[in-house]
Amino acid sequence: MLAVLALSQLMIVLDATVVTIALPSAQKSLGFTTADRQWIITAYALAFGSLLLFCGKLTDLLGRKNTLMIGLAGFAAVSAVGGAAGSFAMLVTARAVQGCFAALLAPSVLSLLTTTFTDPKERGRAFGVFGAVAGGGASVGLLLGGFLTEYLSWRWCLYVNIVFAVLALLGALVLFHGHHSTTAAHLDAPGVLTVSGGLFALVYGFSNAVKGNTNNWDDPVTIGFLIAALVLLSAFVVIQTRVRHPLLPLRILGHRYRGPAFVALFLAGAGLFGALLFVTYYVQQTLGYSALQAGVAFLPTVGGMVLASITGNVVLVRRVSPRILLPTGLLLAAIGLALLTRIDLGSSYVGVLLLPLVLLGLGLGLAFPTSINLATLDVDPADAGAASASVNTSQQVGGAVGTAVLNTLAIQAASAYLSTNRLSVALPIAHAAIASYIAAFWWGSALFLVGAVVTVLLLRTAVPDALKHVKDEAPPDGR
Repeated sequence: MLAVLALSQLMIVLDATVVTIALPSAQKSLGFTTADRQWIITAYALAFGSLLLFCGKLTDLLGRKNTLMIGLAGFAAVSAVGGAAGSFAMLVTARAVQGCFAALLAPSVLSLLTTTFTDPKERGRAFGVFGAVAGGGASVGLLLGGFLTEYLSWRWCLYVNIVFAVLALLGALVLFHGHHSTTAAHLDAPGVLTVSGGLFALVYGFSNAVKGNTNNWDDPVTIGFLIAALVLLSAFVVIQTRVRHPLLPLRILGHRYRGPAFVALFLAGAGLFGALLFVTYYVQQTLGYSALQAGVAFLPTVGGMVLASITGNVVLVRRVSPRILLPTGLLLAAIGLALLTRIDLGSSYVGVLLLPLVLLGLGLGLAFPTSINLATLDVDPADAGAASASVNTSQQVGGAVGTAVLNTLAIQAASAYLSTNRLSVALPIAHAAIASYIAAFWWGSALFLVGAVVTVLLLRTAVPDALKHVKDEAPPDGR
């Protein structure tokens, strides 16, 4: 069961990054502009982020196995359409529909994980594997995207999802029994409209804040969408306090462990996606790595995530306070990004990049699974879909916001460098790029550091009873 859920989650996370390295090849093949290129990524994020809470409720209403199967089948079908795209419009549409099915699939996977693995010993192992996939999948996506683009075609970055989906679908058919609706069939329509519209406006507003290499924060469209997001999300909170069957019961967020965990997921997602973006730019555009070499460069990050995830959630989570584990992970990630600020035009991989990438992987390998574990801790089965959707929403919206903010700060740093260094043409431009990356790494490190401070202040010292070590004589089928 765990293998099926991990494979399903890997497909979701991979798709957020596997296309990134393939974009230059897709652009050349389909002939779309550089300004339009961002929408291949943004279309997926917009649909995914804005529909997660609604789809989380659907998993509770329709049954988790049902929504898992629908999500896998739909994701595979639309990936085939995207891979066969003959135009920019067709590819963007396919990516948006992929995001819709990912929004249905993600809460189904996590709610099944939460309700299937309830024994503390098994839960720690399960969330260790899941956390490694959730955190490391983004880096694996870069590696896989580089390999497929270099040796096959950019289209295989979409076709590969069919393989993952079919394997997971067959596994789900064999291993999972029927998971029926856990709640009465009530849907909070005002909540759906306000939160979906609010999250769409938020992600779109931040995505529109940067176009190409231009700072676009003062654009009326950007400002309008961000204001709309504030109004709609505020209205959503008010609605959730008044309706009988809320889309997102606020008790999920108000829990003494879950609340800080959602904050950590948002900040960790913001820092991670920003870091991956700028390290990718640096090694390809400055150091001249190929797409495959750029993907391989992230292997130490993946290895660190897997090692820390398994160790942290199998061995440490039942014995060490989350008030220690979670801030420590975020602090290690902050140190890793801070060390990346040593880069220059000719940095060696082993001398400059290797240690920071390992620390980033170790830190996020502790932070992600611990946060996900806490965010779904002691959740009532009737709320499992909503809680799982909230986890993915925190990561997805955090990544979109973090990428836009760090990109803007990087552009400002490059502009400031060029305005004070006009002695030659090529050299200041190359150094301006380095200055932009360094600024992004510093601010990304600050995001991780803020997360570490917030969690150490808000989390309780005690290890939650639901995570403590169980006696060895507990029956293996106790769940």
